[in-house]
Amino acid sequence: MPAHKIDFYLNSSNSLRQLADEARRIAELQQVFLKIAPQPLTQACSVRQLRAGTLVLLAENAAIAAKVKQLFPRLLTYYQKLGWQITSIRVEVQVMETVQQPAAGRARTRLSIETIENLERLAAGLEDSPLKQALAKLVAHQRGKR
Repeated sequence: MPAHKIDFYLNSSNSLRQLADEARRIAELQQVFLKIAPQPLTQACSVRQLRAGTLVLLAENAAIAAKVKQLFPRLLTYYQKLGWQITSIRVEVQVMETVQQPAAGRARTRLSIETIENLERLAAGLEDSPLKQALAKLVAHQRGKR
């Protein structure tokens, strides 16, 4: 099977061609947004779509949305100067799921004496291997904590 450039596949059907054109258009709109808006806002807001002359932006929270709304006149003017047929701008809030960071300085749990003895017996029953060495090191470390 001969190798083809991605454009070959994107132009192979009308729906893929339309999708690729829409993605390029959104990317261009996003680049303009990145030039105009302050950097902290650009990290928390992005272009969603352009439909019927309305540019839709997505903000991570209501505070970002409020700040972006203050930029609407400047954004609208700049997009129009570049030839975009934008007559209005709307911002939508799309709350992103935050990933919980592990607690800094979390107290380490100690293994019970029974668990340490079980690990010691397990290590004694193994042939020389990295696992046996790791278990011996763990047991020695846990015994040193007591």
